[in-house]
Amino acid sequence: MNKMNLFFGGLILTLAGFAQKANYDESMVGNYVLPEMFVTSNGQEVTTKKIWETVRRPEILAMLGNIEYGNIPQTHIKTTWQILEESNNALGGKAIRRQVEFTFQGNGTSRKMLVLIYMPKNIKKCPVFVSPNFQGNQSTTEDEAVIASQYSTYPRGHQKSRWSYERIISSGYAVATFHYYDTYYDAQGHTTESVLPLWGINNDNELQASSGKAICAWAWGCSRVLDYLLTLKNIDKKRCIILGHSRLGKTALWAGALDKRFNMVISNNSGCSGAALSRRNYGETVARITKTFPWWFCNTYSTYADNPDKLPFDQHELLAMIAPRLLYVASAKEDRWADPRGEFLSLKEASKVYKLYGKNSLEGYSFPKENEPVWQDCVGYHIRTGIHDVTDFDWAAYIRFADEKLH
Repeated sequence: MNKMNLFFGGLILTLAGFAQKANYDESMVGNYVLPEMFVTSNGQEVTTKKIWETVRRPEILAMLGNIEYGNIPQTHIKTTWQILEESNNALGGKAIRRQVEFTFQGNGTSRKMLVLIYMPKNIKKCPVFVSPNFQGNQSTTEDEAVIASQYSTYPRGHQKSRWSYERIISSGYAVATFHYYDTYYDAQGHTTESVLPLWGINNDNELQASSGKAICAWAWGCSRVLDYLLTLKNIDKKRCIILGHSRLGKTALWAGALDKRFNMVISNNSGCSGAALSRRNYGETVARITKTFPWWFCNTYSTYADNPDKLPFDQHELLAMIAPRLLYVASAKEDRWADPRGEFLSLKEASKVYKLYGKNSLEGYSFPKENEPVWQDCVGYHIRTGIHDVTDFDWAAYIRFADEKLH
């Protein structure tokens, strides 16, 4: 069994053990009080979008960076792009396929990232999904021309069910993906192989309390993909979407919070430390996630593991960072580990910030039925039947939402 299979096998056993101990009884969630989103650190009430944008939003963003996800230095990293392969006859002649190798250079270090792009033919300005993948570019499709990602040993098409390329292209959207290992290997003790040495952070001992690690590195990679896409004449700069599933759903939310060039942000089953409220004692908790995946977050976050109620923020405030842009959160009925109700309640609370922009919120909405999306102006939500996954139902819902809302 190779190293990657050993890792994921051990991960499944670990999660299974934790899941058995997790609370799935809503009556056992307990009482909690969310931090006040509309009061600044000096006690000023947030009543206008100006106060939100100039005072409160920067405060919350700084807390999220310093305490939860960490920060990456702002030093410029030299980036070059090389097209390794291109075809105007991909996906049965419906799409343009382009494979681009990114080279990052900084602090005497070089790193590479391989991006797979499919674009619909004959569309002058198309919207685009940026969505990192778990198992390598070749795992997303049976397309024989797709180059295998450097750190992946998964076979071609292994995770193709999560990538509705035909639907995406037929709907007039482009899609760009990269293997998340290209920016940070998803395991403890891999700072050295990540992109962090580009800023002179060469090992775990050089990390500060608020240094970003995996989620920051994955989010940084998403923004670098967007850098390239925005140079293309056929990509619509006003319709750029970031989508992530599970830990990459957390990544999409953090990338969307940091990079306002993403006009729409989608969290698919992101759960604890993603869209779900941390103060709810349901499914995965801060204590469990920081013990199992300490390399995802900055070191400070684990100090709140046993006291999430002491955090000066909760995840609804992460979601609020997306306002006034489009925001969609999705859950799955059988994915209790990710706390679907906690994801919805978080979005419902975050949607209140959209009122500052003259938009309607989800106030007054109840937890919806399965497979019946609820939308209100700039925010959308659905809980579908099934497990922790990305399905064609999810893609169809995201595309419908974007078709109607993203202009």
